[in-house]
Amino acid sequence: MMRKLLLGLGLALLPLLAHAGFDHATWDSLLRRHVHGIANGTSTQVDYTAMAQDRATLKRYLDALAAVPRVQFDSWRPAEQLAFLINAYNAWTVELVLSRYPDLASIKDLGSLLQSPWKKRFIPLLGETRSLDNLEHGLIRGSERYAEPRIHFAVNCASIGCPALRAEAYAGDKLDAQLADATRAFLADRSRNRLEGERLRVSLIFKWYREDFDRARGSLGNWLAEQAPALGLAETQAAKLKSNAMSIDFLDYDWRLNHRAGSTK
Repeated sequence: MMRKLLLGLGLALLPLLAHAGFDHATWDSLLRRHVHGIANGTSTQVDYTAMAQDRATLKRYLDALAAVPRVQFDSWRPAEQLAFLINAYNAWTVELVLSRYPDLASIKDLGSLLQSPWKKRFIPLLGETRSLDNLEHGLIRGSERYAEPRIHFAVNCASIGCPALRAEAYAGDKLDAQLADATRAFLADRSRNRLEGERLRVSLIFKWYREDFDRARGSLGNWLAEQAPALGLAETQAAKLKSNAMSIDFLDYDWRLNHRAGSTK
């Protein structure tokens, strides 16, 4: 009788377990130890020297990501899927940097004349060997299940110009709040987004991925206007953005490595 009861309970829990998502505790612990906030919390730096000492732990996490079959991934809620993909992108980017650290000044140093570092296929994930580009543009942006422009403030390219690598793992049950916070922090960084006279000067991210913001709110101006508080814009200035009466310019991108000052190099 007890065996039947336990079996019945187990069968009843299977659908719940299938949708439970992935445990990112290992990645979360690494981030909390080795990622440090700067610029009043609008950006972060990574202590790659210390991260390298924990590389075996990082590799265990990457192996765990690689072991997830596609059918299991597809059973999760979209928020769990998206958190998984963002964490995978960020963790594999850190691993890529560590593959040559400290002998590089930029992630671009890991590419060549024929291939950028983002096109290298070195990521075993969901049944294929993928590149960072495939992960971001194929699985995340290319999927109609997410349509989430705020991912551009969550995926991290290991550069100063990039939105901060968050000092905690993304999680499905709080993903919306985490993405909102990451977006506010990036937009509030005046080194990357600022009003100069009657011109709004923003990160090149908004030029590269303008279509994502256009699709979300009809136009980039509309999307930025909704973020007026983080950008430090008055209501009248936000209204000008919506009516295309304010120019939007794009700042240069800083590709230098986002390493912690004094850690090395």
